[in-house]
Amino acid sequence: MTRNTLTVQETADYLGVHHDTIYTMVREKQIPHFRVRNRIFFTKHNIDAWIEAQEQAIMKEAIG
Repeated sequence: MTRNTLTVQETADYLGVHHDTIYTMVREKQIPHFRVRNRIFFTKHNIDAWIEAQEQAIMKEAIG
């Protein structure tokens, strides 16, 4: 069974950003996440959907 839950560091690696960027995005509610007690997690499905939404927003803005 594949694991679909990502940690902050795994999400940072997946997106190619520093883990501090992920913490900032979580704090500002810019990226889908969930917490288990004080730990922050992400699902790969939600991150992929979020990436797709970001791409769609950019394309929509570019088209006008």
